[in-house]
Amino acid sequence: MDPRKASLHDTPQQLLKDVERRFAAHQAAISFSGAEDVVLIDMACHLGLEIDVFSLDTGRLHPETYEYLETVRDRYGVQIELLMPEPDAVAKLVHDKGLFSFYRDGHGECCSVRKIEPLRRKLATLDAWITGQRKDQSVTRTDVPIEQEDQAFSTADHRLIKFNPLADWTSQQVWAYIRQHDVPYNKLHDQGFVSIGCQPCTRPVGPHEHERAGRWWWEEATQKECGLHAQNVVKMVG
Repeated sequence: MDPRKASLHDTPQQLLKDVERRFAAHQAAISFSGAEDVVLIDMACHLGLEIDVFSLDTGRLHPETYEYLETVRDRYGVQIELLMPEPDAVAKLVHDKGLFSFYRDGHGECCSVRKIEPLRRKLATLDAWITGQRKDQSVTRTDVPIEQEDQAFSTADHRLIKFNPLADWTSQQVWAYIRQHDVPYNKLHDQGFVSIGCQPCTRPVGPHEHERAGRWWWEEATQKECGLHAQNVVKMVG
């Protein structure tokens, strides 16, 4: 049997422990941005696991998000590696199309420069990454598994595994954990923001709106992936 073959896990904590066991030091990392991800960081720290953490700094995050990154860093004593886009690529995009081309042309091009390229560079150094994706987050994530081969970022020479320990959790479970364990969260959540991305592309949602309705609200719900989890959209189209 393949020693890296996934086993059944009753809890996200068991999966996190298994990830640390299966992969060498610094070869698996948690991708951190929101409430789900900080739950995973909290779990890993309480288990005494040594799993790296990284976050995308697009240069267009809310001030509250930058404050939140430092709060998490201080609370858990973890190093959060900030991944930044190539300055020349950003400068070219802004020069050619201005600061808000995504409202006209869609978010794909801007996300490609500010998110996908730096993420691709980071994932090329890893064998596994851990995300906070949940099945009930959007119509593009209803089939998200606990473990999968990342077909968007794997290459012929490098197989990358993606873990989604909270795939079967609901938003209510995430927030119950946050409250029960006094886990820090982004202050924007108290202002009606549920899913938080870049400042120009994120708005608060109403009481009867889906949690990702505030992301790229001018686009179709089936396209509300920035490319970090591109295979979710590919599966829908297929």
